[in-house]
Amino acid sequence: MGKSDTTSVNRREEIISAAIQVFAEIGYYRATTAQVAQQANISQPYIFRFFSKKEALLLAALEVSWARVIDSFHKVIEFASSEQLETDLIRAYDEILNANQNEILLQMQAQTIQEDSIREAMRKGFGEVRSIVLKAFLDAGIPNAEERTMLFLARGMLCNISTVLGMPELMGK
Repeated sequence: MGKSDTTSVNRREEIISAAIQVFAEIGYYRATTAQVAQQANISQPYIFRFFSKKEALLLAALEVSWARVIDSFHKVIEFASSEQLETDLIRAYDEILNANQNEILLQMQAQTIQEDSIREAMRKGFGEVRSIVLKAFLDAGIPNAEERTMLFLARGMLCNISTVLGMPELMGK
């Protein structure tokens, strides 16, 4: 990869990071590509060099956020014992939530967006996480793996709400 290719990849990642921050803080519908450009310290037309429209930028941001969760879960599953699997997955998600709260907030907002492409990205992300967790629970011999997977995902959603609303009591903390 040449220097300009590396620069383009870095610039694309910077734009996505700026979009995550702006969309999470302002909301996808209220945010503009001009605000994303300002956050990324670039000109607005430069965004369109990488993303044809704001929706494409949101899709890229969601892809980054889901990849972070999926990659983290794969690492946990690779090294966790059967007895610690669920606890280690919860800890990994908690770390993501604390370190990347804007990404999780963005996912929460995206759940309410009715555009087909956004709904499909969310279905794909949730579906992949569910499949990974279910397979790990089954492979670990965890009883009632389907129900435990559902409860794990529900707890994750409750963690999101608890964090965003500043209500740790929802999680028994």
